Amino acid sequence: MADQSGNKDAKSFATDIPVATDGYFLKGSCHYDWGMQDRLSRIFRPDTGKTVMLAFDHGYIMGPTSGLERMDLQVVPLAEHCDVLMCTRGALRTCIPPTFNKPVCLRVSAGATILRELSDELVGVAIDDAIRCNASAMAVQVYVGAEYEHKSIGNLCKVADTGMRHGIPTLGVTAVGKEMARDSRYLGLATRLLGELGAQFVKTYYCEPGFDKVAAGCPVPIVIAGGKKLPEIEALTMAYKAIDQGASGVDMGRNIFQADNPIAMLKAVMSIVHEGAKAEEALDMYNTLKNE
Repeated sequence: MADQSGNKDAKSFATDIPVATDGYFLKGSCHYDWGMQDRLSRIFRPDTGKTVMLAFDHGYIMGPTSGLERMDLQVVPLAEHCDVLMCTRGALRTCIPPTFNKPVCLRVSAGATILRELSDELVGVAIDDAIRCNASAMAVQVYVGAEYEHKSIGNLCKVADTGMRHGIPTLGVTAVGKEMARDSRYLGLATRLLGELGAQFVKTYYCEPGFDKVAAGCPVPIVIAGGKKLPEIEALTMAYKAIDQGASGVDMGRNIFQADNPIAMLKAVMSIVHEGAKAEEALDMYNTLKNE
């Protein structure tokens, strides 16, 4: 059994060799059942193999967030311009018209707020309600290295099991607390763990250096979190670097809905992820759309 000390650093990631997909376009997904692959192809565009997810599930631990005070007014205009909506069932049912026909990544972990220990979560949505919401994926927060690491890993395993029975993918979300380093060693551990325990795709943070090794070492697709609000050029540069180094998409919230022009910012991010635009080109698009 491996222990914490005496292990050699992993080196042979072969980042220049793509993973074989054996007839299905998405990394690590070629042996899933038809329903699972169908839902994954709603999340990740088959023509690019990538996705832009709009995250607005912040309220489940933070309450009203700047830019999300009125989701019906602030999120609905954005919904048509992204690939996937990542939200809670309460936000979905109360604010998002079902006529949008957008795939939903449904937040199913719950049980903690910013007032308490965040890692003390449980599975807060039953599988039959996820099905009623027509979820294309279920998102579970996992706190590797935190006080309740074991419990949050158990949550992921439980959701992955029920998701496999019903053909619904699980998104494992790496939670990074104040005491956890956002470096390639930690993120490489967390993402590999989530992929090996059954997540069909993983959400994590971009890091420098070494993100290419994080992406290569994870057996399933990675989407990066936007994190805190950054200047537009920094957020776009982060998105470009992540995609260039092996990410299969981005899941942004605050860097979209807290921008001066959220729709313009979302379209700029889409141009990077799906069209291969560089950060500077995307910024030009943002400024043009912003000033129209």
